[in-house]
Amino acid sequence: MNDPDRRPILLSWSGGKDAAWTLHVLRGRDDVEVVGLLTTVNTGFDRVAMHGIRRDVLQAQAAAAGLPLIEARIEPQCDNARYEAAVADALERARARWPTLDTVAYGDLFLSDVRAWREAACAKLGWRIETPLFGTDTAALAHEMIAGGLRARLCCVDTQQLDADFCGRDFDDRLLADLPASCDPCGENGEFHTLVTAGPMFAQSVHVQAGEQVLRDGRFFYTDFERVDGP
Repeated sequence: MNDPDRRPILLSWSGGKDAAWTLHVLRGRDDVEVVGLLTTVNTGFDRVAMHGIRRDVLQAQAAAAGLPLIEARIEPQCDNARYEAAVADALERARARWPTLDTVAYGDLFLSDVRAWREAACAKLGWRIETPLFGTDTAALAHEMIAGGLRARLCCVDTQQLDADFCGRDFDDRLLADLPASCDPCGENGEFHTLVTAGPMFAQSVHVQAGEQVLRDGRFFYTDFERVDGP
Protein backbone atom coordinates (compact mmCIF):
# COMPACT_ATOMS: atom_id res chain seq x y z
CA MET A 1 0.00 0.00 0.00
CA ASN A 2 1.15 3.46 -0.82
CA ASP A 3 -1.54 5.63 0.81
CA PRO A 4 -2.37 4.97 4.50
CA ASP A 5 -5.59 7.00 4.15
CA ARG A 6 -7.02 4.57 1.61
CA ARG A 7 -8.55 1.23 2.54
CA PRO A 8 -6.88 -1.72 0.76
CA ILE A 9 -9.05 -3.81 -1.52
CA LEU A 10 -8.43 -6.98 -3.52
CA LEU A 11 -10.00 -7.29 -6.96
CA SER A 12 -11.37 -10.55 -8.33
CA TRP A 13 -9.74 -10.68 -11.77
CA SER A 14 -11.01 -12.87 -14.61
CA GLY A 15 -9.04 -11.10 -17.31
CA GLY A 16 -12.28 -9.79 -18.80
CA LYS A 17 -13.85 -6.39 -19.34
CA ASP A 18 -16.02 -6.20 -16.21
CA ALA A 19 -13.10 -6.86 -13.88
CA ALA A 20 -10.95 -4.41 -15.82
CA TRP A 21 -13.58 -1.68 -15.71
CA THR A 22 -14.09 -2.31 -12.00
CA LEU A 23 -10.37 -1.64 -11.55
CA HIS A 24 -10.73 1.60 -13.50
CA VAL A 25 -13.70 2.70 -11.36
CA LEU A 26 -12.00 1.81 -8.08
CA ARG A 27 -8.89 3.72 -9.06
CA GLY A 28 -11.08 6.77 -9.55
CA ARG A 29 -12.08 6.71 -5.87
CA ASP A 30 -10.13 8.38 -3.07
CA ASP A 31 -11.17 6.00 -0.26
CA VAL A 32 -9.75 2.68 -1.52
CA GLU A 33 -6.57 1.35 -3.08
CA VAL A 34 -6.54 -1.84 -5.15
CA VAL A 35 -3.48 -3.71 -3.91
CA GLY A 36 -3.72 -6.96 -5.86
CA LEU A 37 -5.65 -9.18 -8.25
CA LEU A 38 -7.28 -12.45 -7.18
CA THR A 39 -7.57 -14.96 -10.03
CA THR A 40 -8.80 -18.56 -10.16
CA VAL A 41 -6.40 -20.61 -12.27
CA ASN A 42 -7.14 -24.10 -13.58
CA THR A 43 -3.91 -26.01 -12.95
CA GLY A 44 -4.76 -28.74 -15.45
CA PHE A 45 -4.83 -26.28 -18.36
CA ASP A 46 -2.70 -23.50 -16.83
CA ARG A 47 -5.42 -21.02 -17.72
CA VAL A 48 -7.90 -18.70 -16.04
CA ALA A 49 -10.99 -20.71 -15.07
CA MET A 50 -14.01 -20.25 -17.40
CA HIS A 51 -12.38 -17.59 -19.59
CA GLY A 52 -9.65 -19.97 -20.77
CA ILE A 53 -7.04 -17.18 -20.82
CA ARG A 54 -3.46 -18.42 -20.90
CA ARG A 55 -1.48 -17.82 -17.73
CA ASP A 56 1.26 -15.83 -19.48
CA VAL A 57 -1.41 -13.51 -20.92
CA LEU A 58 -2.88 -13.17 -17.42
CA GLN A 59 0.55 -12.26 -16.07
CA ALA A 60 0.97 -9.67 -18.84
CA GLN A 61 -2.37 -8.14 -17.83
CA ALA A 62 -1.26 -7.92 -14.20
CA ALA A 63 2.02 -6.30 -15.25
CA ALA A 64 0.11 -3.80 -17.41
CA ALA A 65 -2.13 -3.01 -14.44
CA GLY A 66 0.90 -2.69 -12.16
CA LEU A 67 -0.53 -5.12 -9.61
CA PRO A 68 0.56 -8.45 -8.09
CA LEU A 69 -1.43 -11.62 -8.76
CA ILE A 70 -2.83 -13.84 -6.01
CA GLU A 71 -3.81 -17.16 -7.59
CA ALA A 72 -6.46 -19.54 -6.29
CA ARG A 73 -5.40 -22.80 -7.90
CA ILE A 74 -8.06 -25.37 -8.76
CA GLU A 75 -7.94 -28.72 -10.57
CA PRO A 76 -10.09 -29.66 -13.58
CA GLN A 77 -13.61 -30.78 -12.62
CA CYS A 78 -13.12 -29.12 -9.24
CA ASP A 79 -16.12 -29.45 -6.93
CA ASN A 80 -17.48 -26.57 -4.87
CA ALA A 81 -15.76 -27.63 -1.65
CA ARG A 82 -12.32 -27.70 -3.26
CA TYR A 83 -13.02 -24.42 -5.03
CA GLU A 84 -13.91 -22.74 -1.74
CA ALA A 85 -10.79 -24.20 -0.11
CA ALA A 86 -8.60 -22.83 -2.91
CA VAL A 87 -10.13 -19.37 -2.59
CA ALA A 88 -9.77 -19.48 1.21
CA ASP A 89 -6.08 -20.32 0.83
CA ALA A 90 -5.57 -17.46 -1.64
CA LEU A 91 -7.31 -14.99 0.65
CA GLU A 92 -5.22 -16.15 3.58
CA ARG A 93 -2.05 -15.49 1.56
CA ALA A 94 -3.37 -12.07 0.55
CA ARG A 95 -4.10 -11.10 4.15
CA ALA A 96 -0.65 -12.27 5.22
CA ARG A 97 0.76 -9.82 2.67
CA TRP A 98 -1.63 -6.96 3.53
CA PRO A 99 -2.75 -7.47 7.16
CA THR A 100 -5.53 -4.84 7.09
CA LEU A 101 -7.08 -6.26 3.91
CA ASP A 102 -10.66 -7.49 4.41
CA THR A 103 -12.55 -6.71 1.17
CA VAL A 104 -12.77 -8.30 -2.28
CA ALA A 105 -14.29 -6.37 -5.19
CA TYR A 106 -16.18 -8.16 -7.98
CA GLY A 107 -17.35 -6.99 -11.38
CA ASP A 108 -20.90 -8.30 -10.96
CA LEU A 109 -23.53 -6.31 -12.84
CA PHE A 110 -27.05 -7.49 -11.99
CA LEU A 111 -27.22 -11.17 -10.93
CA SER A 112 -28.39 -10.83 -7.33
CA ASP A 113 -28.11 -14.56 -6.59
CA VAL A 114 -24.45 -14.64 -7.65
CA ARG A 115 -23.70 -11.56 -5.60
CA ALA A 116 -25.45 -13.03 -2.54
CA TRP A 117 -23.49 -16.27 -2.91
CA ARG A 118 -20.19 -14.39 -3.06
CA GLU A 119 -21.17 -12.29 -0.05
CA ALA A 120 -22.04 -15.35 2.03
CA ALA A 121 -18.96 -17.31 0.94
CA CYS A 122 -16.63 -14.41 1.78
CA ALA A 123 -18.40 -13.66 5.07
CA LYS A 124 -17.65 -17.21 6.25
CA LEU A 125 -13.97 -16.40 5.83
CA GLY A 126 -14.20 -13.02 7.53
CA TRP A 127 -14.20 -10.97 4.33
CA ARG A 128 -16.54 -8.39 2.84
CA ILE A 129 -17.31 -7.77 -0.81
CA GLU A 130 -17.89 -4.70 -2.96
CA THR A 131 -19.55 -4.64 -6.39
CA PRO A 132 -19.00 -1.11 -7.75
CA LEU A 133 -20.73 -1.76 -11.09
CA PHE A 134 -23.77 -3.54 -9.68
CA GLY A 135 -27.08 -2.16 -10.94
CA THR A 136 -25.53 -0.29 -13.86
CA ASP A 137 -27.48 -0.39 -17.12
CA THR A 138 -25.44 -2.89 -19.12
CA ALA A 139 -26.13 -1.37 -22.54
CA ALA A 140 -24.92 2.02 -21.36
CA LEU A 141 -21.99 0.42 -19.55
CA ALA A 142 -20.86 -1.50 -22.64
CA HIS A 143 -20.76 1.69 -24.70
CA GLU A 144 -19.06 3.56 -21.84
CA MET A 145 -16.29 0.95 -21.69
CA ILE A 146 -15.64 1.15 -25.42
CA ALA A 147 -15.75 4.95 -25.49
CA GLY A 148 -13.43 5.00 -22.47
CA GLY A 149 -10.71 3.16 -24.38
CA LEU A 150 -11.23 -0.43 -23.20
CA ARG A 151 -10.21 -2.97 -25.83
CA ALA A 152 -11.19 -6.61 -25.55
CA ARG A 153 -11.81 -9.74 -27.61
CA LEU A 154 -14.44 -12.42 -27.07
CA CYS A 155 -12.54 -15.48 -25.84
CA CYS A 156 -15.47 -17.75 -24.93
CA VAL A 157 -19.04 -18.05 -26.16
CA ASP A 158 -21.86 -20.14 -24.70
CA THR A 159 -23.27 -21.64 -27.90
CA GLN A 160 -26.61 -22.29 -26.19
CA GLN A 161 -27.05 -18.51 -25.99
CA LEU A 162 -24.92 -17.02 -28.79
CA ASP A 163 -23.58 -18.18 -32.14
CA ALA A 164 -19.99 -19.45 -32.06
CA ASP A 165 -19.09 -17.05 -34.88
CA PHE A 166 -18.98 -14.25 -32.32
CA CYS A 167 -16.01 -15.86 -30.58
CA GLY A 168 -12.75 -14.09 -31.32
CA ARG A 169 -14.39 -10.83 -32.34
CA ASP A 170 -13.53 -7.42 -30.94
CA PHE A 171 -15.79 -6.12 -28.19
CA ASP A 172 -16.78 -2.93 -29.99
CA ASP A 173 -19.80 -0.95 -31.13
CA ARG A 174 -20.18 -3.12 -34.21
CA LEU A 175 -20.34 -6.24 -32.07
CA LEU A 176 -22.95 -4.65 -29.80
CA ALA A 177 -25.06 -3.82 -32.85
CA ASP A 178 -24.81 -7.42 -34.09
CA LEU A 179 -25.75 -9.10 -30.80
CA PRO A 180 -29.24 -10.63 -30.79
CA ALA A 181 -31.83 -8.96 -28.59
CA SER A 182 -31.74 -11.96 -26.26
CA CYS A 183 -28.07 -11.35 -25.43
CA ASP A 184 -27.04 -8.99 -22.66
CA PRO A 185 -24.65 -6.33 -24.04
CA CYS A 186 -22.12 -7.21 -21.35
CA GLY A 187 -22.74 -10.95 -21.48
CA GLU A 188 -23.80 -10.94 -17.83
CA ASN A 189 -25.91 -14.07 -18.26
CA GLY A 190 -22.81 -15.97 -19.38
CA GLU A 191 -23.43 -15.49 -23.10
CA PHE A 192 -19.77 -14.61 -23.64
CA HIS A 193 -16.51 -13.85 -21.85
CA THR A 194 -13.79 -11.44 -22.88
CA LEU A 195 -10.04 -10.93 -22.79
CA VAL A 196 -8.99 -7.32 -22.14
CA THR A 197 -5.92 -6.13 -24.03
CA ALA A 198 -5.92 -2.37 -23.42
CA GLY A 199 -7.68 0.38 -21.52
CA PRO A 200 -7.27 3.17 -18.99
CA MET A 201 -6.50 0.59 -16.29
CA PHE A 202 -3.37 -0.57 -18.17
CA ALA A 203 -0.04 1.24 -18.52
CA GLN A 204 0.57 -0.59 -21.81
CA SER A 205 -1.33 -2.84 -24.18
CA VAL A 206 -1.22 -6.63 -24.00
CA HIS A 207 -0.56 -7.93 -27.50
CA VAL A 208 -2.20 -11.21 -28.50
CA GLN A 209 -3.05 -13.14 -31.62
CA ALA A 210 -5.97 -15.50 -32.14
CA GLY A 211 -5.09 -19.16 -32.49
CA GLU A 212 -6.98 -22.44 -32.23
CA GLN A 213 -10.72 -22.51 -31.70
CA VAL A 214 -12.30 -25.40 -29.84
CA LEU A 215 -15.69 -26.50 -28.48
CA ARG A 216 -15.62 -27.89 -24.94
CA ASP A 217 -18.31 -29.74 -23.00
CA GLY A 218 -20.42 -29.67 -26.16
CA ARG A 219 -21.33 -26.08 -25.39
CA PHE A 220 -18.53 -23.58 -24.73
CA PHE A 221 -16.64 -22.33 -27.77
CA TYR A 222 -13.19 -20.90 -27.06
CA THR A 223 -10.70 -18.87 -29.05
CA ASP A 224 -7.15 -19.38 -27.83
CA PHE A 225 -5.25 -16.10 -27.67
CA GLU A 226 -1.47 -16.29 -27.56
CA ARG A 227 0.76 -13.52 -26.26
CA VAL A 228 2.95 -11.91 -28.92
CA ASP A 229 5.45 -9.06 -29.03
CA GLY A 230 3.97 -5.65 -29.73
CA PRO A 231 4.19 -3.87 -33.06
